[in-house]
Amino acid sequence: MTKSYNRYTLIKYIIDGPVIGISFIVARRLVLKQSIFANDASNYLFLLIALTTWYVATAFSKLYKDRRSNKYSEEIVFIAYTLVIYSILLSSISFFLQDYFQFSSLFFVTFIALLFGFFTITKYIIRKYLHSALFQGKLLDNLLLVGATNSALDFYETINKYYYYGYKCIGFIDDHTPKMNGCTYHGGLSQLPALLQGKMVDEVVIALPNAQSKMIQECIEICDYYGTKARIIPDVQQFATSSIQVNNIGQLSVINIRELPLDKEENKLLKRIFDVLFSLFFFVLIGSWLLPLIAIAIKLTSRGSVIFKQERWGLNNEKITCYKFRTMVNGSHDTDSNGHYNQALKNDPRVTPLGAVLRRTNLDELPQFWNVLLGNMSVVGPRPHPTPLNLESMQTVDNYMLRHVVKPGISGWAQVNGCRGETRSPGSMQRRVNFDLYYIHRWTFWLDCQIILQTVINICRGDQNAY
Repeated sequence: MTKSYNRYTLIKYIIDGPVIGISFIVARRLVLKQSIFANDASNYLFLLIALTTWYVATAFSKLYKDRRSNKYSEEIVFIAYTLVIYSILLSSISFFLQDYFQFSSLFFVTFIALLFGFFTITKYIIRKYLHSALFQGKLLDNLLLVGATNSALDFYETINKYYYYGYKCIGFIDDHTPKMNGCTYHGGLSQLPALLQGKMVDEVVIALPNAQSKMIQECIEICDYYGTKARIIPDVQQFATSSIQVNNIGQLSVINIRELPLDKEENKLLKRIFDVLFSLFFFVLIGSWLLPLIAIAIKLTSRGSVIFKQERWGLNNEKITCYKFRTMVNGSHDTDSNGHYNQALKNDPRVTPLGAVLRRTNLDELPQFWNVLLGNMSVVGPRPHPTPLNLESMQTVDNYMLRHVVKPGISGWAQVNGCRGETRSPGSMQRRVNFDLYYIHRWTFWLDCQIILQTVINICRGDQNAY
């Protein structure tokens, strides 16, 4: 990591102190009606403890971990996660020190709420500053690729597409392939010491085949000698459908193929409880008035039923009835004359004007909260596909059926990453499935929270791939 980026990381640490101080002053003013200039030793003691406790909580939550390549919704989730830990620690300490200062529950709630608001705003501003600096090339880390494998090519294209990852590839070295999609060639592997000696490389990414284990070890030793950070892109495509963990037994590195997180009964129970509570919350606070309004609008603008029912595949390939608001003209067919699934196209004449709005904002999916309460869907999970599309895709898409080892969801990791709309172009369905498998193998409760938050953001701004 460059010195410039280290300075940026330091700013993230430092700025949280004033944010906590401002939140404390505002909360004290709002709840306790105290002047911001009130000179009270108990206030200073509480503020000192609040600051210390915050940095302890962030150490547990890893809030300051580098997430420049992740969506902002993930950072918001980690802010909330940190505040949960922070609230527990701070309230516990306050209980034992109640002889020195006492604040009401209302003060604590206000203080934490202000922290969430201020942290969300400040970290967004810092994030945009970082992206601007990266776009101008001020904080980029210079990378050197070792090897010209498919993994190396994928890595090269990824960091070129997403500049905010903060990496700039200065070229690659390889003994056999001198060309790699425009990437600068610096010669064979023997050139590695000379390139590192020039101090122009911040990090080396080794993407050699597993069969060249001796050469990989030599590259690592060279990087260690010149004090250059090294990463390895392992050639583990045969395990691509599994969650991989690397650890050591003695001095031997071992790859573990872990069980799925949702194979554990406690995780299933947590997810189910959240699904039920979230769905009830939706129906009581939002669905009770929004669903009737949408239903009336559909009835007034087009002929036919309000609710559209469609057979889809759920957990373990079981057929379920999926409920949606009808967005197409009455009598539209799912399949063409040849029996192929008739996907919705951009500017599809079957979609009603109101239906186009509902599809773009995901509001047509809201009746599926009933599916969640029935237990055949989850709030978050791989999107269920219609039966004809499943039958077509299972023959042409790698690992397609593995997406059915968990309950389907109203929203999913693939959808918030832009995999919506038709999947006619080559690789589009495979990309969607890859995102689904990533979610299945790396599920956490906090990942579900992130997906829900990102879905809400997408609803507010509309989804260009939804039509």
